[in-house]
Amino acid sequence: MTIHEGGCLCAAVRYRVQGEPARASVCSCTACQRRTGSLAGFGAYFKEDEVRILRGELKSYEHRSDESGRWLRFEFCPRCGTQLTWTAEALPGMRAIGVGTLDEPRSIKPRRFSWLRSAHPWLVPPAGVEVVDKGTLPAPK
Repeated sequence: MTIHEGGCLCAAVRYRVQGEPARASVCSCTACQRRTGSLAGFGAYFKEDEVRILRGELKSYEHRSDESGRWLRFEFCPRCGTQLTWTAEALPGMRAIGVGTLDEPRSIKPRRFSWLRSAHPWLVPPAGVEVVDKGTLPAPK
């Protein structure tokens, strides 16, 4: 079984994930642009029980999306502010990890690009990924 590990910028929080993600999505909705301070977010979604915090504690912030009206709960290191994981009302039983927080971020490749309509016009989805103009698709099984 594949094991992925990662953590925050200051190393106060460490996590481990077992298995492969049920989904790996780049999302350019306005919430992801703002929460990352970047062009898009890149999350790998696992079953909640596959994600284990090894060290440290997380604080959370809940946000209701302007675009879907559903809640998103972002979890971050209280010391350095790195956002590590999140859950979404639209994906019950799943917990996403920020791919950039992995020790080996290149180990996960995107399979979906969501909210193309909110993307900067020069941000082009990678070849071969599923593209969704608006919103998300049903939760993975």
